[in-house]
Amino acid sequence: MPELTHRRRMLVLAICCMSLLIVSLDNTVLNVALPSMRKELNADVAGMQWTIDAYTLVLASLLMLAGSTADRIGRRKVFKAGLVLFTLGSLLCSVAPNLESLVAFRMLQAVGGSMLNPVAMSIITNTFTEPRERARAIGVWGGVVGISMAAGPLIGGLLVDSVGWRSIFWVNLPVGLLALALTIRYVPESRAPEPRRPDPVGQVLIMVLLGSLTYAIIEAPAAGWTSPETLVFAGLTVLALIGLLVHEPRRAQPLIDLRFFRSAPFSGATVIAVCAFASLSGFLFLSTLYLQDVRGLDALHAGLWMLPMAALTFLCAPLSGRLVGSRGPRIPLLVAGAAMTASGVLFAAFEAETANSTLVLGYVLFGLGFGFVNAPITNTAVAGMPRTQAGVAAAVASTSRQIGGTLGVAVIGAVLASGMASATSSAAGTADFVSASRPAWWIIAGCGLCVLVIGALTSGSWARGTALRTAERLEHTEGQPSASASA
Repeated sequence: MPELTHRRRMLVLAICCMSLLIVSLDNTVLNVALPSMRKELNADVAGMQWTIDAYTLVLASLLMLAGSTADRIGRRKVFKAGLVLFTLGSLLCSVAPNLESLVAFRMLQAVGGSMLNPVAMSIITNTFTEPRERARAIGVWGGVVGISMAAGPLIGGLLVDSVGWRSIFWVNLPVGLLALALTIRYVPESRAPEPRRPDPVGQVLIMVLLGSLTYAIIEAPAAGWTSPETLVFAGLTVLALIGLLVHEPRRAQPLIDLRFFRSAPFSGATVIAVCAFASLSGFLFLSTLYLQDVRGLDALHAGLWMLPMAALTFLCAPLSGRLVGSRGPRIPLLVAGAAMTASGVLFAAFEAETANSTLVLGYVLFGLGFGFVNAPITNTAVAGMPRTQAGVAAAVASTSRQIGGTLGVAVIGAVLASGMASATSSAAGTADFVSASRPAWWIIAGCGLCVLVIGALTSGSWARGTALRTAERLEHTEGQPSASASA
């Protein structure tokens, strides 16, 4: 690829950030709209879970496939296809006549979204070849997530109250079309010199694993935790996991290289990503339902209540990035884990919802924690990895984020639904909701504690040693097919 001017590189970065913005904004905006959607579409808690999880589930399943496909046939080509599908899916979501259609169109959105984030990161990596400039570009990229967190609840609330919940999908249309036009005009085409071969069996096993696990968790409160339906999907989950563990090591170029998990920082980053994003998705799900269904706030005022959390995330994300660059990931991970745990305990043990001061404090603590956790995840995942393997490691971290988001909504929603079903009073009042949600808040606190403990264990000298040894093994086989990696 010919050397690009500084202005052209900045324009490519802006285009890639536009794609990240609409994908990230979509979920934070959607959370505020859940109560309005539930009333119009006559949906239950499980139905609302599926509007979120249908998206994150497909996204998590296809991220690595989209990245490797882009390496083979061209990153710009796949990126353009992703923009078209995501924009079309957004348009269809805005006219969905029922819940089933909305879930299906959300899945179409996710197919497009899977072609955007990992491919955009590959485009950035190949556009910014100088390490310092690349680090700054990735920092800007990461800051967009903070912007979506801060803007999502307010934009969603304003649109839902003034126009209706369908308008939250309209935001994606002009941004998606503009990004598509600019991509065609300015983004250069690129391919990996040695793209990874397809792994269709591994891809199917991952989809079965995530899909059956999510279905079992979401539908279990209604069907019964020991019902044949739940047990069948739980069994499929176990079989798919066993299949992956048996199949992937036999592949010369596996979809997921299990050797990566010999690196403690990589394994830690994977678990931290799942826990942190499970905590976030569960937190947003509970907060939205409480503020609107129990307190009776409209969507805009619910968004304003969540602004302290979003603002702290926006402010702390760049600070975390600078700390990771200067001091390593340990301090940001410890701060993140401690703050997220404290927030969960505040709601679980002290019923923070019942007083305005503790409610705001809980939001501030969670925003502080989540703001610090995102930057060290990718950094820790790729720590010590050979350059040719860094893209694959980052893709696994991105997939882990989406898996966490999917499981967070599934588990928290299932726990809440079970608690509400066993509530003694017929009306779901404040006391009922607070009591039913207490186990869910303990789960969120537990996720924060996992971030704290695993962050401490996988960021020390012993962990760095395992990363170096893993990198040496990978470099030793770099000339062999199994070492080829997508960017």
